[in-house]
Amino acid sequence: MSKKGDLTDLRVKLDEAITYGTHREAVKLAKQGLKEAEGRGLEGEDEYFKGQINLLSKNFTTAIEHFDAAIKHNPNDGAAYNDRALCMVELGIIDKAFYYFKKGIEAEPDYATIYHNKGWLLNNIGRHTEAIECFKKALDLEPCRAVTYDNLADALFNLSDYQGAMDAYKKVLQFLKPGCCRDIRRQIIARIKSIETKILK
Repeated sequence: MSKKGDLTDLRVKLDEAITYGTHREAVKLAKQGLKEAEGRGLEGEDEYFKGQINLLSKNFTTAIEHFDAAIKHNPNDGAAYNDRALCMVELGIIDKAFYYFKKGIEAEPDYATIYHNKGWLLNNIGRHTEAIECFKKALDLEPCRAVTYDNLADALFNLSDYQGAMDAYKKVLQFLKPGCCRDIRRQIIARIKSIETKILK
């Protein structure tokens, strides 16, 4: 990820909170990011975190306005393109979402999250093989992304590649951070057992 002032670590923590944390934790981090951005006069970061706060509050149209402003300040901000695309998904504008994923990849080709989220969308609309390619690209960039292995497993399962799905779910368990949601860990273990049963039939 390209440098965004010195708030990159906070962005990563926010992404992790959105993925495996709580909504409350994510909002708290977004507000912390906004406060730090304002205090340091980082206008692009200010807009980015305002976008995050609105996205988390489901104010998708307003969030888009802030992400657009963040992109104007920093045209190489892949995360702003990514989150704008996610807002488009929430508004049901799928073709435009793909357009912004593409723009984000062009702007910041080493940002794993955008490949992951493009894959997530492709998987959700039934384009599983294309989704797998996106997940593999994300994992090339960040080999320890538990959430990407989780989505990869789902895509493989959708293509009836049960062994591949089971292997990917085992990677989720391997890379989940210690102390991460016990419920998620239990769900993954249950999926593995269910697939093992399917393989043995």
